[in-house]
Amino acid sequence: MSQIWKLVGPDGKPYASAVPGTLGGHRRNRIYGRLDCPAALRAIARGGYVTHRVFFLTEEDARAAGYRPCAVCLPIAYARWKARQDSIADIRPLHAGRRKLSGRTAQERPVG
Repeated sequence: MSQIWKLVGPDGKPYASAVPGTLGGHRRNRIYGRLDCPAALRAIARGGYVTHRVFFLTEEDARAAGYRPCAVCLPIAYARWKARQDSIADIRPLHAGRRKLSGRTAQERPVG
């Protein structure tokens, strides 16, 4: 009798798989990493992590589902993800009145 595993697909929805997942993730934090990740194993040992645990077949599935790489067990993938996030932040428009500097909005800041 073969075992069935519950994985999360690229669409973010769970599905049954005859193949076990190769990566684990945390549903609330939207992080994925190796199954032997020291940070995840510590969190699992504390007990709260398990209820939000998800599994992925591939890194591509995890990223497509909106999860980011773990900085502890996947530092290179995390650095690439972080660099992309920083470049995206550089091109996002700053909305009027949202950014506060010393109690004043960005438009009220003196220039010069």
